[in-house]
Amino acid sequence: MELVYKVEGGDFNKAGYASSQIKKVLKQLGVPPVIIKRVVVALYEAEVNIVAHAWRGVITAGVNESGIRVVLDDEGPGIPNIAQAMEKGYSTASQEVRDMGFGAGMGLPNIRANVDEFNIASEVNKGTVVDFFIRF
Repeated sequence: MELVYKVEGGDFNKAGYASSQIKKVLKQLGVPPVIIKRVVVALYEAEVNIVAHAWRGVITAGVNESGIRVVLDDEGPGIPNIAQAMEKGYSTASQEVRDMGFGAGMGLPNIRANVDEFNIASEVNKGTVVDFFIRF
């Protein structure tokens, strides 16, 4: 099963929509709650990163009997230094985003902590691809 969601940068009113929809699907499939929680935490963090930092993006989630693979492919400014971006507390979020309660610099570390496989690639002025897998 493949689920696809479009995400618009700056649209905080819809941030979390894909996460909540995928949560519903996983519940219907009988995925254990502890696994659903890991998926939702990682996916929500990644989804908010698109909203906060990119111009737009696409979330593709592939679900099968072994687990869920999620690929978030955005168009945006990209990440100049991925190692630095992976540090807890490091953030490039604008003051406006911080004032809304986002941008604490925990997004990428929280994603990595909740998944079984994690990959990130980025090109400055083009975008970022986050790819993760969680086993059922």
